[in-house]
Amino acid sequence: MEERAEGFSTTDRDVMGAAGAPRRTTVWRRVAGIAHNTFREAVRDRVLYNLVLFVLLLTGAAVFIGELSGGQERKIIVDLGLSAILLFGVFIAIFVGVGLVYKEIERRTVYTIFSKPVGRGEFLLGKYLGVCLTLLVNVTVMGAGVSLALIYVSHGWDPLALSIWPTILLIYVELMVLISIALLFSSFSSPALSALLTFFVFIIGHFSADLKGLANSMGGSAARWLFAGLYYLLPNLANLTFITPAAHGQLPNATHVAIVILYSFVYIAVVLAAATMIFSRRNFK
Repeated sequence: MEERAEGFSTTDRDVMGAAGAPRRTTVWRRVAGIAHNTFREAVRDRVLYNLVLFVLLLTGAAVFIGELSGGQERKIIVDLGLSAILLFGVFIAIFVGVGLVYKEIERRTVYTIFSKPVGRGEFLLGKYLGVCLTLLVNVTVMGAGVSLALIYVSHGWDPLALSIWPTILLIYVELMVLISIALLFSSFSSPALSALLTFFVFIIGHFSADLKGLANSMGGSAARWLFAGLYYLLPNLANLTFITPAAHGQLPNATHVAIVILYSFVYIAVVLAAATMIFSRRNFK
């Protein structure tokens, strides 16, 4: 209870500091204050403590993989390491993202925040950026763990330790998309339902091409429109997946990376706008 009270007072001070001098502060400073506090709460909830375990396990496994894999240790380390980064990131994105709004309502701190000149869009954007910062730290440290494991098994510098980072960037962008979706669902539903829906989007998003194929193969117009609608409505996460080629030392095409990142940022902006519209209709009085 004391930690929660401390978190509440910190949030309140951040918001009050931004709201107390509206002429001198900007919207982005208020957003940054909320994002900073969200990041600190994530650290206090021990979200980042999985990093040490991940790096130790990955580095320790590299010793045995080098002896058992018959010269395929580099490929296995990259494949397993990047997959672990994605799975760890998805776990954090879902289970932290879905509780962003719910925790504030449960603690009743949302009433104090919105009694100040803080818009609901600013609140959601600050929460979103705070979780993105949390995941940025996670992904960076875990990516460094994979690179160090590669250098260790190679007994020196390995070019693959550097070439995997464009793929890690795509993984992080995919997690940013998932956070926005989790925030959208959390703006109107319970944490359990939000987590379930976000996980479904993650799974279906990796099979977008199959949705389009189903839409083209369906005879009935209703089913065809349903699958076509899902194809265009849900994010195409398959375009952000490059783990298997990266394990073989391939680099993603720069044009492809730029296009999918632009697509992801546009999608995130639309999802956050929808979340703001829905959240603005909720009555907290």
